[in-house]
Amino acid sequence: MRLFWSLVVTVASAGATKAEDWPQWLGTKRDGVWRETDLVEKFPQSGPKQVWKTEVGVGYAGPAVANGRVFLLDLVPAADAKLPESGFAKGKVSGKERVQCLDAATGKRVWAVDYPAEYTISYAAGPRCTPTVDGDLVYTLGAMGDLKALSAADGKVVWSKNFMKDYNASLPVWGFSSHPLVDGDKLICLAGGSDDRLVIAFDKKTGKELWASQSCQGDFGYSPPMIYEFGGKRQLIIWHTRAVLGLEPETGKRLWRVDFDVRYALTAPTPRKVGDDKLFITSFYNGSMLLKVGADKADIVWKSKAKGETPDLTTDLSSIMATPVIVGDNIYGVCSYGQLRCIETNTGKRVWESMLATRGKRTPEKIAAAPEPDGKERWSLAFLIPQGDRYFLFNEQGDLIIAKLTPKGYEEIDRAHIIEPTNSMAGNGRLVVWMHPAFANKCVFARNDKELICVSLAK
Repeated sequence: MRLFWSLVVTVASAGATKAEDWPQWLGTKRDGVWRETDLVEKFPQSGPKQVWKTEVGVGYAGPAVANGRVFLLDLVPAADAKLPESGFAKGKVSGKERVQCLDAATGKRVWAVDYPAEYTISYAAGPRCTPTVDGDLVYTLGAMGDLKALSAADGKVVWSKNFMKDYNASLPVWGFSSHPLVDGDKLICLAGGSDDRLVIAFDKKTGKELWASQSCQGDFGYSPPMIYEFGGKRQLIIWHTRAVLGLEPETGKRLWRVDFDVRYALTAPTPRKVGDDKLFITSFYNGSMLLKVGADKADIVWKSKAKGETPDLTTDLSSIMATPVIVGDNIYGVCSYGQLRCIETNTGKRVWESMLATRGKRTPEKIAAAPEPDGKERWSLAFLIPQGDRYFLFNEQGDLIIAKLTPKGYEEIDRAHIIEPTNSMAGNGRLVVWMHPAFANKCVFARNDKELICVSLAK
């Protein structure tokens, strides 16, 4: 079966050389850039074409697309289970976490595997982590710490771990949410284990522990591990709720540490490399920090002076979930209450902000009548995906936007409503869709708590 799957992958790749996969969190290079071409300049008047849709369970996990397949992790609640009305409620939610493999062209199910799960976390509306596809294996991490290595061909479990049972990890308040990272023959995870087992590198084929490193008092958060080169060295960047760390990827040995206490474990946005020697992080309550990183040390270039989360107190960028985009001297990201901001990379000084990308379903008529939406909403969200000289933005209202972002401002080219928001845990009666889509095969793959859709963006 493994040989058959390898042949399928080879043939598929040869027949679609211009297509690009989205096999993990933030795509092929884990940088959130969509590199395909021959895409729409503007949407058709009737909106982009929906190629297919299929029913799914609840979840925040985005899909992965690889080798003609779509992989998705969701939660199927038990028949008598009821999701909490508030994201901060911690009642038990019983059900099954499920990994689905679908045909990318049709949406038809190829296989599915599930296992029991009982949620006792905040925002108990499904798993968080995008599947990671590597060769003939797909790796998934559920909200309660179930790590699975599955055969991409048929879903057979090759090896598995549970971080709480196997490593005595405490349950994070938001659940296990750090997207696993494949590096060579290793699968690197934030496991949160005791006895210096915060970060664990597994043999990706067998699950054997290769090394374990570091510890963190209390909740460790959920920033994904990243590998960047600084000072001529490949460095594993770990951002937990107490500090930012640089580790040796092959051994887990610490190279440097910069303290940065983060409130409520909100280390969601992915750390970003800036130029050759800098690293940028941003958090909802704590604002941002820019580090200058060498081979064995890191120093603070600037640190946020924000005195709170509200728009009048945030000075630079205080992101809740969306990973910022860095283009030379400027950083673009979504701040605490939905403000899409441009700030100066080297100083953190705000250049401009706009609410157009995150608030409400915006038609040309509405934009003409009120260029900026009234009011700001806590945790309002849009994901930013660079493509060529423009951006695709997917916001919490289910709108897909084409725009240009420059130091001069936000220029919206077009937008289309592609999926309905269904999650009610943002509060105030507001429905949202908080998941990062996949962009592959000249399509966008997006999900809510009811369906997964494929929408063509081919020219």
